[in-house]
Amino acid sequence: MAEHYQIAVIGAGPGGYITALKAAQMGAKTAVVEKHYLGGTCLNYGCIPSKALLASSELLHRIQGANSLGININGSVSFDWPAIQKRKDKILMKLRGGIKGLFRARSVTLYSGKAILDGQGKVIVTDKKGGNDSFTADKIILATGSVPARIPGWPTDSEVVCTSDEALHWKKLPKRLLIVGGGVIGCEFACMMHEYGVEVSIVELMDGLLPEMESQLGQALEGVFARRGINIYTGVKVEDLQVKGEIAEATLSGNQLLRVDKVLVATGRRPNTQDIGLETIGLETDRGFICVNDKMETAVKNYYCIGDANGRCLLAHAASAQGEVAVESALGHSTEQTRSVPNAVYTFPEIASVGITTKQAQQQGVPIRVGEFPIGYLGKAMAVGEDFGFVRVIRHFENDRLLGVHIIGHNATEIIESATAMLSLKASTKELAEMIFAHPTLSEAVKEAAADAFQMALHLPPRKIMIT
Repeated sequence: MAEHYQIAVIGAGPGGYITALKAAQMGAKTAVVEKHYLGGTCLNYGCIPSKALLASSELLHRIQGANSLGININGSVSFDWPAIQKRKDKILMKLRGGIKGLFRARSVTLYSGKAILDGQGKVIVTDKKGGNDSFTADKIILATGSVPARIPGWPTDSEVVCTSDEALHWKKLPKRLLIVGGGVIGCEFACMMHEYGVEVSIVELMDGLLPEMESQLGQALEGVFARRGINIYTGVKVEDLQVKGEIAEATLSGNQLLRVDKVLVATGRRPNTQDIGLETIGLETDRGFICVNDKMETAVKNYYCIGDANGRCLLAHAASAQGEVAVESALGHSTEQTRSVPNAVYTFPEIASVGITTKQAQQQGVPIRVGEFPIGYLGKAMAVGEDFGFVRVIRHFENDRLLGVHIIGHNATEIIESATAMLSLKASTKELAEMIFAHPTLSEAVKEAAADAFQMALHLPPRKIMIT
């Protein structure tokens, strides 16, 4: 007789494993199915391995600029790519083991294999050797994630035309790299690979880098990249791509030809919802995404979907938050996911944002005022030699509601959390401006930018015209 569970989770990425742990914590008999490594894309092909590689490249970058802080480096500075990869792999192994240990500690049953829905409440698991197992569950939470999108008609030789899945585990670095897509993944790879001596070209179809974020952030990053020698093509399309032997030839708009050793396709991700048996329960998708409400409920009773597969927000921490909501909903609690979700870009300098952009406010017809403060004006920024960047704060002009905060600068991904907390609490911009921030810190720029939204920043000269 098949084992029965109160909660079953399909997928053990950052959404799925948190969901399973939360369910067990709340006393539910829980199972989780994972066909690959524990931790999903984030741990194995995304967030964690990319940050490990970026950490080494950023350290190399800082060492090369050490003389600006009065530190002299005698002799050459170099890097060991195999050692960097080995360190990254060690981190991944440790984290996978940590998740497995947490499952054991909370008595979560782990099934290793591919899960297929087989009618209401039933799941079949097929392992790598072709063996089958099955179980039933009262409530099933789908956390199947997403996979990198490839461009139809382009060469499929993954040795030359790659996605982030392959690129994070390259055994050998290319001499010349073309990155197609100037979003978060493309910018992080461009920043990283340039420091490792790779000649990088980045092509973005839209008019600027990071097109989904506050436009000034992408503009500032583009200036940083250009000064470092990264080739940037914005408002440009790759018209044709051919693999000739071990070389790729890309024809850009205007018939410009680029010859490179590898091409990284970083144009987005698609939901991993094919071939999981959705038809057996009558659950339809929208362009592959599974639609849910704020309780993470799908259109089919007792089925929930979290993370990338539902398309609401393709970020690991959003998936984790949605997973907790899904479990609480499944176990009869009235919970919804309406909290603010921050965005983070781990280039150096870092970029982070939360809330709406000025463009989105204009599209929604929201009257706004914007405050901005240069990070370089801060004593801490000067003291530590990290004086590039700024903070922009967007407030509702009529009711003073805090609407968005956007940062480029050192440690931006850590600084953003003060703004995230205030947005989640539905705070006013005035309340953010009146917070007491530790001195000296870079986060003081958030307070100053909030005050500038009222033209009240004390560390800026008086101005007659507001920033809008």
